[in-house]
Amino acid sequence: SSGDYQGAINDYTKAIEIDPQNADAYINRGTAKDWLEDYQGAIDDFTKALEIDPQKLDAYNLRGNNKSYLEDYEGAIADYTKALEINPMDTMVYLNRGETKIDLEDYQGAIDDFTKAIELDPQYGYVYFTRGIAKVGLEDYQGAIDDYTKALEIPTYDGDDLHADTYHNRGNAKQLLNDLEGACRDWRK
Repeated sequence: SSGDYQGAINDYTKAIEIDPQNADAYINRGTAKDWLEDYQGAIDDFTKALEIDPQKLDAYNLRGNNKSYLEDYEGAIADYTKALEINPMDTMVYLNRGETKIDLEDYQGAIDDFTKAIELDPQYGYVYFTRGIAKVGLEDYQGAIDDYTKALEIPTYDGDDLHADTYHNRGNAKQLLNDLEGACRDWRK
């Protein structure tokens, strides 16, 4: 994308003036507002899209993300749950809801969502990483180590930052189990 989000907002606003019942135009404008960190404006657009078409899965998921950015975690979870009622096979929504449950320190609820996401897409390495974080919240350090290890074994789990964070977190979990040698190995990586 060119990054001209304000230009996109202007274009979608014109499209909405022409057809005020175009739910996709509201979703697209809301997405552009999200990129500009106008989270409340984005929520308003996603809400309008849902008034027009209450079956717009993306609008629930995106509105949930923006509610989460504004720390309305309960509202975000409600939107993710509604999205999953529409499509219970959406891996990304389970991931988003799980991450929000971590924000609420509902670690078991997060693990349940991440486990469902893994059932749907066992090669989505980032979900293992986030499930590891939730397991640390429950002091299941060995379970977290297992998840971090699995994330690192998945070929599509890419990105130096993700690998660095995974090794760092796995090292921390090993330290908590008094495996100082293993922890130091991970931290060096």
